[in-house]
Amino acid sequence: MKTLPLIALVLATPAAAAQDKPSPTRLKADVEKLVSFGTRHTLSSPDDPARGIGAARAWAGGEFTRIADACNGCIVVSNIARTMVSPRTPDGANIVDVLGFQQGSDPKRVVIVGAHIDSRVTDVMDAKSDAPGANDNASGSALVLEAARLLSKHKYRATIVYVLFSGEEQGLLGAQLLAETAREKGWTVSAMLNNDIVGNSLGQGGVRDAAKVRVFSEGIRASEDLAQQIARRGNGGEDDGPSRALAKAIDGIAGTIPQGVDVFVDRRPDRFGRGGDHEPFLKLGFPAVRFSSAVENWDAQHQDLRSERGVTYGDTVDRMDFAYLAKITAINVATIARLAAAPAAPDKVTIAGDLSRDTTVSWPAISGAAKYRIRWRRNEAQDWTASRDATDVRAVLANVPVDDHFIGVSAIAADGAESLVTFGERARR
Repeated sequence: MKTLPLIALVLATPAAAAQDKPSPTRLKADVEKLVSFGTRHTLSSPDDPARGIGAARAWAGGEFTRIADACNGCIVVSNIARTMVSPRTPDGANIVDVLGFQQGSDPKRVVIVGAHIDSRVTDVMDAKSDAPGANDNASGSALVLEAARLLSKHKYRATIVYVLFSGEEQGLLGAQLLAETAREKGWTVSAMLNNDIVGNSLGQGGVRDAAKVRVFSEGIRASEDLAQQIARRGNGGEDDGPSRALAKAIDGIAGTIPQGVDVFVDRRPDRFGRGGDHEPFLKLGFPAVRFSSAVENWDAQHQDLRSERGVTYGDTVDRMDFAYLAKITAINVATIARLAAAPAAPDKVTIAGDLSRDTTVSWPAISGAAKYRIRWRRNEAQDWTASRDATDVRAVLANVPVDDHFIGVSAIAADGAESLVTFGERARR
């Protein structure tokens, strides 16, 4: 991966990026272009200039380069690659991720927005048949490119990493590659947004829902060992880990977008029994969520192109809703803008107040924070109900007994950009 230069920045406010609207027309054009490569199966040709995964990746890299040219080189385009062996790549496959780095003033802190570029049909090992993959997952790939077009007009504290993964259908291989790279490089990942199947509003059986999008997040953390999980249970933090805090923040941000869609905070890591490219990040302890359409059409997922008994199967462009996709893109853009403009979230928040009506809250100082916001709620509630701002890194909440309240702290920049909320825990003895 390339080492990126630190550039002088005039920081954007989250509201500035929110004013830029995603284009349904551009999103449709990108989806149609990706479909035109015939198949994007990870085991398809890496060298054919017109068909297969190699041609699709080359085109995507070219799009990132065009976006970079339009912002005077504010995005550095790069690939990372590794030969990986898995049950679905038994002979090994060169897994290549296409990345764009929009450098922030903090060289180690990143916000990642990603989607997988590969596609498949019924047989996961079939690299020959046409696999248009319009919704799964040209929709997410087009969203990532559109986010880069909009966010590249502004500058941020955190580096934004745009990524198109290969190898998702073969076992989340490209996501594993980037998650491990992030760990090896020592990145502080403020958020990872995975977009997968985000372009349809008409689901199985004719059910239509263009008013919601699902955001999946873990409760008990995949990265925690048994002792850490027991401690989280004792603190009551099952619904307040970093990824759940990210999902709740997305829900709040979506509510500020006029004529947008409602976020359904889906309280499990992914759809029942299934997974996605955010999961390798969760395993390494990074905050990560998955966006997915409110309804799914399984006749259009992982299907050979065919018609049987009056039913048409296949993941084709005509099944998509690009106005809906634009709204999901807008939520991503607004979320990235806020978190990339904000300081890092406090690494740890400690609470104390045994045998007291008052609770003492403390946390480490955060670079770039003009103040901090202490939030609390009664233990029976899911969302924060009260808050107080502080400039010090210690506060006493009078008449807020720790037995009956959950408490968290976020860091706030001078322009008002707020980090995720870090859940308060009992000091370890």
